[in-house]
Parts: sequence; structure tokens; C-alpha cells
Amino acid sequence: MNVAPGAWKYAIVPLLAAPFALFISVTASLVALAVGAGTLAFFRDPDRTPPPTGVVSPADGTVSVLREEGDRVRLGVFMNVWHVHVVRAPVASRVTDVEHVSGANRPAFSKDSDRNERVHVRLETDSPNLPSDGDDAAATSAEVTLIAGAFARRIHPYVEPDDDLERGDRIGHIAFGSRVDLLFPPTVDIEDVAVDTGDSMTAGETVVLESAAGGLAGEFERRN
Repeated sequence: MNVAPGAWKYAIVPLLAAPFALFISVTASLVALAVGAGTLAFFRDPDRTPPPTGVVSPADGTVSVLREEGDRVRLGVFMNVWHVHVVRAPVASRVTDVEHVSGANRPAFSKDSDRNERVHVRLETDSPNLPSDGDDAAATSAEVTLIAGAFARRIHPYVEPDDDLERGDRIGHIAFGSRVDLLFPPTVDIEDVAVDTGDSMTAGETVVLESAAGGLAGEFERRN
């Protein structure tokens, strides 16, 4: 079983303690073993196979946010304890910025989570058929935000500015939580989004925006 970086740091203590806990009781040993195995399961990192086309979900979980913010659309995916917490690139793109923002640690399903600690991963993807701010510009930006929750105190980005990503590549994980947002380019309307609040997501596989939606055919698959 593949696990996210740092998983053994959390799992090694209870796993090593399990045999010594036998001196206390069999129950104590089994509890320690279960905690260690459960931690590794929490940090599991299975391989994923993106579909041929479409923008994919950056995270496992349930759609908890789908709203318009000015001229942008935000999709938020809430991850529960049983979900895989490795975050993936929704589009083939180049990383333009990775920004850490300090904040609170409110439950990820609450409205107050918008002020939580977070890491913004800003992406740029070639889009020659999309309008842009500059006359000669041919790039469309999207943003993936990893948000900590009440128990999630560690956000681990894997990427740096200028990294090239394929759709479905791993871009980071959140230790013990919690929510991942995808901010679409301004050219995407909320009606274009292929999922709705309450839908179940699989990172790197569930299509959240069809490639033909809103005239975006081929826009987000320049390297696929």
C-alpha cells in the first residue's frame, strides 16, 4: 500500500509500542496496533487513472461548496476521515505560485472554515481560445486551495513554482483533514460545472467540468 510522505512518522510510535503493550494487556497491544494501522490507512495514496477528457476533482470527498464569487466559480470538496487525503491536479498545467496563509482551525464543514489555515496552489494552463486580460496572453489560471480543519494541522504541498503537472498528478496532502477548493477560470459559468452539492468525488477521476462545457473543448488537456 502506497502512503503519503510523513505517514510513518505518525504510525511508527504506536506500531513499535504494540509489542511492549503486551506487558500491560493484550487489549492495550491490539489498540496500539490498530492505531498504527489506522494511521497508515488514513495516509494511503492509491494510484488513480484520469478519464480521457474533462477537468477532474482535486480531492476525494463530498461537494460541500459550489458558488459564484464575482466572476469566478468555487467548488469545495469536504474530506471525511475515511477519504484519501492526497490532493491532485485537476488540469494539465504549470504551477505559478504556492502560497501559505496562516489562519484558524475551524471544522472544515462550517462557514468559518473560510478563515482557516490554507495553502493556495495557483495553476496556469494554455488556453488559446479563451479571452484573457492581455491582448497577446494565452493562459488561463485556476487555483487549488488546501484548507486545514479542526484536527488538520499540517498541510504538505509537493509542488513548487514552475513545476509542470499532468492532470491527476499529486500536488500535496493534508494530514488529518479536511477541505480542498478549486477556483475555476473566469470563463467557466456555474452551469458548466458537472457536479452539484452533495455529490461524491474521487480525486483524479471524477469529472467536474466536461471538456466541451462552455466552449472549453481541449482547453484543459493541452498535454494529454
